[in-house]
Amino acid sequence: MARFDISKIIVQSGNNLKKLTVFNPLTIHKKGSKAKAVFALALVCIFWGTTWVASKVGVQYMPALQLSGIRQLLGGLCFVTIFMAKGAKLPRGREWGVILILALLNFTFSNGLSTWSVQYISAGLGSIMAAIFPLWLVVIGLFGKSSRMPPAAIIGLLLGFAGVCIIFYERLGDFLIPDFRFGILLSLIATWTWAFGTIYTKKHATRYNPYLSMGLQMVISGVITTVITQILHAQGVYQVVPISSIPWQAWASIAFLVVFGSIIAFVAYIYALQRLPAEQVSIYAYINPVVAILLGAMMFNEPLTIFIAVGGGITLLGVYLVNRAFKIGKVKS
Repeated sequence: MARFDISKIIVQSGNNLKKLTVFNPLTIHKKGSKAKAVFALALVCIFWGTTWVASKVGVQYMPALQLSGIRQLLGGLCFVTIFMAKGAKLPRGREWGVILILALLNFTFSNGLSTWSVQYISAGLGSIMAAIFPLWLVVIGLFGKSSRMPPAAIIGLLLGFAGVCIIFYERLGDFLIPDFRFGILLSLIATWTWAFGTIYTKKHATRYNPYLSMGLQMVISGVITTVITQILHAQGVYQVVPISSIPWQAWASIAFLVVFGSIIAFVAYIYALQRLPAEQVSIYAYINPVVAILLGAMMFNEPLTIFIAVGGGITLLGVYLVNRAFKIGKVKS
């Protein structure tokens, strides 16, 4: 019979607890850069998962596109103000064209439409749909590459879409509901534009400050989204709420999205990506949907069934295999 060495168990437990202190926000400033990067990654995993639920709260009190435009504008202005004060240089010449296109792809379409989608579908389902964007990168790549696809990518692609099919198996009847179909369509378009934004960034990578670039993209997108909503409202196509009539619940949602979803999470993401391997940082994509699903179930009684659990797990496994095969996960400037 094996004997238990109590001293070894105590020592091992102490080592495990010591490792957990990396997540202590009161002592993180005393840690090394790697420990801070791990802590930053933990913030990204949590905060980007909660943004789906925060958006779900906000769209209950005001139109989704109006909420998205205000969030992007305020978040972008914070980024631009902070990093311009630190001496960051504005883009020049053709660099503005790259930023404009990325603003449209990453924020006006991807962020705006994904926010709009949770007005019609659950936050958890929206987060899972967003997580499959690497699969679209592979599909898009099939039309432009002559080289063979890695076996892991093929398996990941098949698993990813099989997982989505499992998720929707018990919800096939929901596709008869126009609002549900519209929400799914919005989330699909959002993932496509994020995928195209990723590809465009790789082809037109720039060297200017990524934080300032992100802020400029947000400001430009916020202005565009706000102008579009006002034009549609003037034509009677889309309703908006006067600024003075926006309820405090919506402002609380916007404040959370700006502070935690835009500023803290984006800064933490770029900080982690600069100090940790991209493959390690990409773990946020697998944790965000779990956070969104659990919070959605607790706050909105969103369904948490065996089909969502199994299908979501298979989908994320497929995304993981694709990420591993192509090392997807670089931050977009």
